[in-house]
Amino acid sequence: MRWLTVPLMSLALLTGCGGGDDDTVTPVMPQPTVLDVDDSGTSSVSLTVLSQQLATLPVGTLSADEEAGLLYMREEEKLARDVYLTMYNLWGQQVFENISEAEETHAEAVKMLLDRYNLVDPVGSNGIGVFTDPQLQTLYDTLVNQGTTSLMEALYVGAAIEELDIVDITAEEAKIENNDDIALVYANLKKGSRNHLRAFYRNIIRAGGSYTPQYLTQAEFDVIVNSDVERGSI
Repeated sequence: MRWLTVPLMSLALLTGCGGGDDDTVTPVMPQPTVLDVDDSGTSSVSLTVLSQQLATLPVGTLSADEEAGLLYMREEEKLARDVYLTMYNLWGQQVFENISEAEETHAEAVKMLLDRYNLVDPVGSNGIGVFTDPQLQTLYDTLVNQGTTSLMEALYVGAAIEELDIVDITAEEAKIENNDDIALVYANLKKGSRNHLRAFYRNIIRAGGSYTPQYLTQAEFDVIVNSDVERGSI
């Protein structure tokens, strides 16, 4: 009888590939996250995932500050979408279309909280560029006027809006009183705003411009734009 000699490396491979059920490694599937982020940093809220996560959290009691904050943030997210749509129609720059679509999901995420707490939506049937809050109406008009002068000014407007979102959301987070559902939404919106600020800043630099922050400190701004795109994890 001839003995069959199997090289040790081949035997090791056979052992690793064969084996019983105990050797089977079950792949770990990534968990769905509230924020969907693409390679450019465009960050859309997955409303399905958000709805599922909100369903696991209690409906609390809103303070007057929390209620006012939700109403304001609903329109501020609409402002971002409206300005970017207007700038895309004017300049045709892809970053405006991509982020405007993401901002639509941000605005809808806040509306989910309004519905959850039976608050009247200040947006209602208002079209592009129409706002209930007079401060936001004035801001929209000012930003659009600035953005119509040149593509570079339009990119500056985009960066400024994302800065303002970060500052305003941070202020609203400080007013939250044990309402984890609001904290969940705000944390994801702020992460999305940081990603969108990075995207606008990249476009500014690519176009040969420079940018000085208007609402964040220079140190805060530098930390954001010099760091990597943040992926959805909350």
